[in-house]
Amino acid sequence: MTFTAGTSRTVTLGTMASDVSEGPIGITPRVIVSVSGIRRETCAAAADFAAELDRREVPLSLLVAPRLKDHYRLVNDRATRDWLCERRDRGDAIVLHGYDQAATKRRRAEFAALGAHEARLRLLAADRVLEDIGLRSRIFAAPRWVAAPAAVDVLPDLGFRVHAGLTGITDLRTGATEKGRVLGFGDGLGAGSATAEPWRCRALLITVNRTARKGGLIRLSVAAHHLERKARRSALLDAVDLALLQGATADVYREFGAADGRAA
Repeated sequence: MTFTAGTSRTVTLGTMASDVSEGPIGITPRVIVSVSGIRRETCAAAADFAAELDRREVPLSLLVAPRLKDHYRLVNDRATRDWLCERRDRGDAIVLHGYDQAATKRRRAEFAALGAHEARLRLLAADRVLEDIGLRSRIFAAPRWVAAPAAVDVLPDLGFRVHAGLTGITDLRTGATEKGRVLGFGDGLGAGSATAEPWRCRALLITVNRTARKGGLIRLSVAAHHLERKARRSALLDAVDLALLQGATADVYREFGAADGRAA
């Protein structure tokens, strides 16, 4: 069985399309789509994905780090900076995504095991770089979506207002958290083997369908280099289409109560 949503592309989801129904009365599901790992080598794939979302009128949340592996520096990549600024000006959200994403302990994400002092230093350094290039954000999502409690505790002191974690989005001014687990590929969400890929793609769609029917928050994310994998890119677009068909509202990471998702 097939359905079409937000685009002329027809999506095949077997019996899943027949499960489309309105969520609980008065509760509208939301869908947030984010991309991380944006750099010179992956910017074209991210731009192509963004264009597909534009056709669906779905904005992006762009997870940005000043430094990435292999000595990458965003300040030295004018083309990617210009693209990020252009997307931000069109309504996409910029989200600070760490400083250099280096493991601070063996096999641990950058902020996963940091104390308050080192977390503060890294956040200050990252914030300063993004401010200098015109991409400052008051929203933080740690690499691999994992931050130690001590690292989260220093965020409000540095002016951050929102923390997007693996299982929810927290208003740092009130402590309120909107629950919703991140789904997708890469950046702590797993890559998986080629043999497991069909199963993972279908599992993604099943989870999105279930969450949308409950009127929940759907958070999709992908590391940009995974967009070069046709099956994963298609699964994400299918997930967006399915969420929209279920009546979901497209959104970005934003300050709680803000009128739009642009960085403060």
